[in-house]
Amino acid sequence: MAIYIRTEDIKLDDIPKLYVEMQQDKECITALKGTSPVIIVGSRGVGKSFLLRLAQYEQLESFSTEKVFPVYVTLRKSSLIHTNDSQQFYHWMLARICHDILRSLSLKGLLQTITSSISMLTGISENRIEKTAIEQIMDAYENSWQYPTEDIDISALPTIDDFVESIEDLCKTLNIDRINLLIDEAAHVFIPNQQRQFFTLFRDMRSPYITVNAAVYPGVTIYGDTFQASHDATMIDLYRDIADKDYVSIMTELVKKQSSSDIMNQISQNRNNFALLAYSCGGNPRHLLKTIIQTGKLSANNVNNTIRKYYRSEIWSDHSQLAEKYEGLRPIIDWGRNFIEEKVLPEIVSKNDKFIEDGITSSYFWIHRDAPHLVKEALRILEYTGIISGHSQGIKASRSNIGTRYCVNFGCLLSLEDRATTRGIDIAEKLSIKRMTEFGMNNSAFEPLRKSGLSENDIDLSMQLKTQLERSIDILDLTPWQKEKLHGEKLHTIGDVLRASESDIMKAYYVGGVRARQMKNSAYAAIYEYLAG
Repeated sequence: MAIYIRTEDIKLDDIPKLYVEMQQDKECITALKGTSPVIIVGSRGVGKSFLLRLAQYEQLESFSTEKVFPVYVTLRKSSLIHTNDSQQFYHWMLARICHDILRSLSLKGLLQTITSSISMLTGISENRIEKTAIEQIMDAYENSWQYPTEDIDISALPTIDDFVESIEDLCKTLNIDRINLLIDEAAHVFIPNQQRQFFTLFRDMRSPYITVNAAVYPGVTIYGDTFQASHDATMIDLYRDIADKDYVSIMTELVKKQSSSDIMNQISQNRNNFALLAYSCGGNPRHLLKTIIQTGKLSANNVNNTIRKYYRSEIWSDHSQLAEKYEGLRPIIDWGRNFIEEKVLPEIVSKNDKFIEDGITSSYFWIHRDAPHLVKEALRILEYTGIISGHSQGIKASRSNIGTRYCVNFGCLLSLEDRATTRGIDIAEKLSIKRMTEFGMNNSAFEPLRKSGLSENDIDLSMQLKTQLERSIDILDLTPWQKEKLHGEKLHTIGDVLRASESDIMKAYYVGGVRARQMKNSAYAAIYEYLAG
């Protein structure tokens, strides 16, 4: 049985088969299917895409009675848009949404004739042509990384008012009560202008006939001036607390849903060792599944080695890669890593050594609300990469100072233990917010950023796309076998893979058509994820 690391690799009909119901997830899905806009906030691999797809599946199943039509939209190709159009993301996004709505309706068999509203969303008047005008606009933007100086004709693109009116007409014509947009990979996290354009469109599209929902990353999402997060949408933080009494059993069930009997036998025979991997992932299914695969037999020695390797080095690779893509962020990214590895984690380990016999351990730290701005920027990037997670805001610490409490990834904490299996379970089961490590507004750990001379206005978020496309596929989150097959067909760089035709990609894997398509999707998903930050 295959283990799916990414939702993109799972067929829609298989999504409910892999779902393990958790109260927070259940409430999230209910909200996503409702009439009020929802924004899910969570780091990579925590399950945002999965919940969006599950909501889509459930609404498609109930469409005949409830008449709410779900449309899943992914904007993961946004990193490849590279034109002189200052509103390029807005225009591409509108074209993408038009295309995905009509494609979804067509697949459901709801489009039989071309009405005026359909013509507005396609840019055509005939029943069928090879590519609609809207598809041509969408494709032109998605291929603009190859031709950045070429102008794109957007004359066929509807205005936002025409779009909203066309959706209303379409719903009335097709007897649809409401279209529910489920937008994944909402905007490139390190291009603020894209994010502002996205949330402008997010707000502009609202009507009784269309609901907009989106999944975003914590810390690094910029909503812009026209969008008020607390007023224009319901915000849901997707966070799984390892202190929950049912946490390990839920994570066990999650693995069981897509694992072989051999893996489940290993878990049954080594319950504590599996529990340690479950705690280490901090509620992130992708981390858990990856470490299960890496560990193999769940012996104490293998689990210790996996925790040291994965959480002391591999989990930091995404974080450090950001500094290579965004030179303007390097001082902040490097400081953030040093701060966690050299200050936060040693302080927490020291507290745990001292107080574990009293039944209290910690994985928490606290930052004063008046800490330097660049410190907060570094923490936001650490949240995005999943090294830390925001726990609670407005928390009083010593001398009644106010600040934010964070939780450091538990696997990173355990990776500093000589043998995590010796007392890792003990540490996990005694976690308490009472022993958080505090960093006041003038803490000496902040001095390197204070002395750097950087200011908020100095932060350069530009990424040289051409340079990134020339980088080796070895930096992508693919299996060694997948990389070997791509290299075998002389697809050595990210650009090589993007330029290759589908048949070239499928040839590279030299496997059956269905699996080859899955492999192609995995390669593209890894590229889009890498380029997005």
